[in-house]
Amino acid sequence: MSTGGFKPKKSVALSGTAAGNTAICTVGITGNDLHYRGYDILEFATEAEFEEIAYLLVHEKLPNKAELAAYKKKLQGYRDLPNSVKTVLEQLPKSTHPMDVMRTGCSALGCMEPEDEKHPKDAARDIVDRMVACFGSILLYWYHYSHNGKRIELVTDDDTVGGHFLHLLHGQKPKESWVRAMHTSLILYAEHEFNASTFTARVVAGTNSDMYSALIGAIGALRGPKHGGANEAAFRIQERYSSPDAAEADIKERMAKKEIIIGFGHPVYTLSDPRNVVIKEVAKSLAQENGNTLMFDVAERIESVMWDAKKMFPNLDWFSAVSYNQMGIPTDMFTPIFVIARTTGWGAHVIEQREDGKIIRPSANYIGPENLEFIPLEKR
Repeated sequence: MSTGGFKPKKSVALSGTAAGNTAICTVGITGNDLHYRGYDILEFATEAEFEEIAYLLVHEKLPNKAELAAYKKKLQGYRDLPNSVKTVLEQLPKSTHPMDVMRTGCSALGCMEPEDEKHPKDAARDIVDRMVACFGSILLYWYHYSHNGKRIELVTDDDTVGGHFLHLLHGQKPKESWVRAMHTSLILYAEHEFNASTFTARVVAGTNSDMYSALIGAIGALRGPKHGGANEAAFRIQERYSSPDAAEADIKERMAKKEIIIGFGHPVYTLSDPRNVVIKEVAKSLAQENGNTLMFDVAERIESVMWDAKKMFPNLDWFSAVSYNQMGIPTDMFTPIFVIARTTGWGAHVIEQREDGKIIRPSANYIGPENLEFIPLEKR
């Protein structure tokens, strides 16, 4: 497929280099588009439920009503955790970063419910579904125990992944508008071709390792502020300001000093991030519903400043930060929500890489010294 006017970016290693084949996703073919298995995300991001798109990515087709109902029931049955995993989570201190909790919880569950070494495809899909369903349980069991000394019940009657997360976090059934916002956010974060964390998962899968190891590697990659951690960094920028005017003045000063403003630009998109227009509306709606638009107004003003000065557009992380804050989600949990969503994409890519059957082993350009004479230890 053509990538239009895309030019490799010097700041991104391997930018523009095709590292494999995929039937899962296309990113930025026209400069600002995103498709999941051939479907344009703008056609369903505000209407579909996350579980529909999870099914599409993991099970390779859009579900009908009966299949969706069965799938949601399956996910509901996957929410609880073995006592042994809860014990592991109880050992993690309050100061643990939530992404480290996600990594550790996934590893612990992989020990208790290991994957068959033959990696049957249906069983691999079951593991992906299991992790999508219980990652929220892992995070919030640890959170309530470490912060409040409470061992919470992980099974709720919510029939959505996002609703379950918000229910466990706040201890009550969430508003429908919040559940809808979570559907849209999780859909937008679900898949993004050969991004850093997905490529990490495929590298691990290429060695014929297990699903849990691939997911753990992906979590490690996503944890960095240049990748998934950007949504946390974005909110920490936004919360500095008491008004849009203060934000504009300070951001201009920082740009004059060549400071990088996280949440803007993208390694692949050249015109705009197609997800931004969707999540921006979600953020605006939530802010208006809560009667507090300060963070949205600040974020929107910085968006204008960045475009006017640098022609840089916000990526998905920028207004996602506003959306999550409006739903009372702690900032350190922003990236773990990314994990819950992207597990669908990661899992689909692991399965696809296994079918490809090849190990990924690129070459390197050596830039070190050559032909040095070895000096024996006693002469050094």
